[in-house]
Parts: sequence; structure tokens; C-alpha cells
Amino acid sequence: MKNIKILLTGVMLLTVGIAYAQDTSSKKGNLTITGSVDAYYRFNFNNAKDSARTNNYTSFTNSQNSFELGMASVKADYSIGKADGLVDLGFGRRAEEFSYNDQGTLAAIKQAYVSYAPSGHVKFTMGKWMTHVGYELCDAYQNRNYSLDYMFSYGPFFHTGLKADITVNNNFAFMLGLANPTDMVTASFAKKHFLGQIHVNSTDNKISGYLNYMGGKDLSDATINQFDAVITGTVCSKFSIGYNGSIKMVKPSGGSSASWWGSALYLNYDPTSVFGLTARGEYFGDKKAVAGFGTNIFDLTLSGNIHIDNLTLIPEFRLDGAKDAIFYKNSDTNTPTAKGTGTFILGATYHF
Repeated sequence: MKNIKILLTGVMLLTVGIAYAQDTSSKKGNLTITGSVDAYYRFNFNNAKDSARTNNYTSFTNSQNSFELGMASVKADYSIGKADGLVDLGFGRRAEEFSYNDQGTLAAIKQAYVSYAPSGHVKFTMGKWMTHVGYELCDAYQNRNYSLDYMFSYGPFFHTGLKADITVNNNFAFMLGLANPTDMVTASFAKKHFLGQIHVNSTDNKISGYLNYMGGKDLSDATINQFDAVITGTVCSKFSIGYNGSIKMVKPSGGSSASWWGSALYLNYDPTSVFGLTARGEYFGDKKAVAGFGTNIFDLTLSGNIHIDNLTLIPEFRLDGAKDAIFYKNSDTNTPTAKGTGTFILGATYHF
């Protein structure tokens, strides 16, 4: 209840402050308030009895046979002239796992930044923002699959720093940035990470591609480099394709370099405005145990999207498999014996 009060108080103060600024300024800005909420039920068919063995190794859905709240979010964006300020607050397990290095009120701040655009081609941003790396996003309503993939779960969640977005024309843009180590809001004395992105659109805007980079020293002085590619394409009004490929290389101080890599394909079919289907296939290679697995994993996920105005229901079936046994059976005690597992999820998202 304390955190809920803090969240609501923060939103009220922000809104009142912006309204007061509008009344006392000769210039009138533009205030936009949006939000979302999501909930889900998850059942893993292996049905392990130990609460630590849910057979879930990806973000935000670590539960078994339970109805769960995901996250409630409120975002306020105020722009006036060439300046802009944004506060994006989230409350719930999803927000806490997203800001896993923070406690208290900091864990409720998903994003908070100020930006300045001296021209229509250049924009500077300082603060905390969601990562540019990867295909999937933190807010559940922005994904067609409710469960997340391995690349999202073991890559960066957010960055805190300074970046410049440069738009050359309608078909080419890039970003350069300097930030704290991955997922760190505060990092005194720590070395900084470099960020980069190249964005290319086809002339008909049916194909879009992103080449993303993040690299630097983490808090243990290990060298991190991650390269990531995202490609989306529209085949027709009812069918689109998405692709994400990523490799993360880690070199500990005084040690040898190792890496994990992943590749995922998304097939999206929307026969009507009310119903859609998304099939996701992902391969995640982690033989060197950089992400902690020491084996290769794949997941196949089929998700329905039932739209009722701003409400989306997501019934989902997911199969996870690995080269080695990493999943628990009902009869397992201390050691997992299953190389595969199946899961059903019913997710519900609403945004305004």
C-alpha cells in the first residue's frame, strides 16, 4: 500500500505541477497522459511441486498455476517548444523485475528523461529510457506474445545516460549514446557504456531494419559487447514478419571471452481487426554458460490476439526445449531430468 500511495502521489504531483506551469507560462505546451495494465494466468504442464521450479527461465512470467498481476503503468509526457519531459511510472512485479537493481521509489520509475531538439533532425536525451536493443518490449500491450523470449531476458532492459538521435531523412537515422553499465540507474565510479543504432527504412516503408550496439565495462570490470539486428517487413495488410538476431560477448577481467547468441522469427497474421495470430520461434545458444545455462535452448510460441477495443486477450501455448535436461518433472527432486516442457498462458492487457 505504501508503494501504491507513493506512485499515485507522484502522478498527482506531476500532473498538478504541469498544469500550474501551463497556467503561469505564456507558452502553452502539450500534455499527454497514457497508461496500461496487464494480468495473466500461467500453467506449466510438467507441474513441478516446488515453487522454485516453475520451468520458467524468461522474464516476467515466473509463476505456476496462479493468477498474477503484471504491471500498472502511468506515463506523462509534456512538450513545449523544443524541449520535452517524460515520466513513466510502473508498479507491480513486472516493474520490479525490470528495475531489478533498484529499490523503493526508483524501482517504480521505468523511464524518466528530458530531451531537447535543436532542429527536426537532431534530438538530445538525458535520463533513463528503455533499451534500443531487441525486438520485444517491457510493456505487455506492445508485444503480440505475452511471454518473453530468451534474448530479451538476458540482454539489457534499460539505459541511464545521454544520447543523440540524428534523423538524416525519412529512410535513414542513427543514434549515439553514453550510459551507465547495463540496467544501472546509479553507478558512481563505474566506467561507461557506449550505445549505437542505425535505422534504415525502405522507400515504401514496408521494410525496416535496425542495427544495434551496446558495449563497455560492467561493475566487475568485464568487457561487454552486444550486437543486435531487428528487421520487420509487411507482406500485405494481413501478414507481417519480424526477425531478431543478437550476440552478446563477455570477457572477464583476466579471463577469456565467451558469448551467447540468439535468433528469433515472428510470423504475424491478422485475418480481421478483432483477431490475430503470432508464431514465434527462437533459438538461444549458450554452450559457454554466459547466461547461466551451459546448453542450447529453443522455444516455439503460438499466441492469439483477441481485440475488444483497448483490451487484448492473449491465449498462448509455448514449448521450450534444450539439448540437455534443464526442466523439472513432477517427480524430480534436486536435479532436473526433462529436456522439454510445455506451458499455457492466458494474458490480458489494457492500454489508454
